[in-house]
Amino acid sequence: MNFIKTGIDGLYVVELIKIGDKRGFFARAWCETEFADKNLTSRMVQANTSYSKNKGTLRGLHYQVIPHEEAKLMRCIKGAIFDVAVDIRPGSATFGAWVGVELSGDNKQQLWVPEGFAHGFVALEDDTDVLYKATDYYDPDDEFCLRWDDEAIGVEWPVGDLTPRVSNRDRLGKTLGELPLFD
Repeated sequence: MNFIKTGIDGLYVVELIKIGDKRGFFARAWCETEFADKNLTSRMVQANTSYSKNKGTLRGLHYQVIPHEEAKLMRCIKGAIFDVAVDIRPGSATFGAWVGVELSGDNKQQLWVPEGFAHGFVALEDDTDVLYKATDYYDPDDEFCLRWDDEAIGVEWPVGDLTPRVSNRDRLGKTLGELPLFD
């Protein structure tokens, strides 16, 4: 795997190294030792899937606080998403900054979202499947939702003229100034 640095410390695009022939290819999508060599959390405890029927379905921006903060390794296996991570680590030089990357079934890239980030994505195509691993178990008591449209963050979601399809829970998310962080 190739770990490509983004503009935010600890946040990586992960490219698969494909070994292929006329039948297709093989690639590792996860290797505990390679992640540990980069000083990234290497213990995964949960795998999740998310299906979006319609283009414009937006999920997030979610995170969990201590003691259940989690890192995620995101991959779109069918369709395409614009995947976003927002740095909400107090004291970070990039606090409040965000990175967005397109992940798709075609490009087979992954996004490593470390602890201390709010995360979300929007489906860029109908019938989009996302598969991701997490380093901690889901705990509804420690999960929070940063508003996807918080003007203080200013995520530029590539939805064009579409009105994003957002759940009631995400619609009621809080702004960065209203949320508990990682103190």
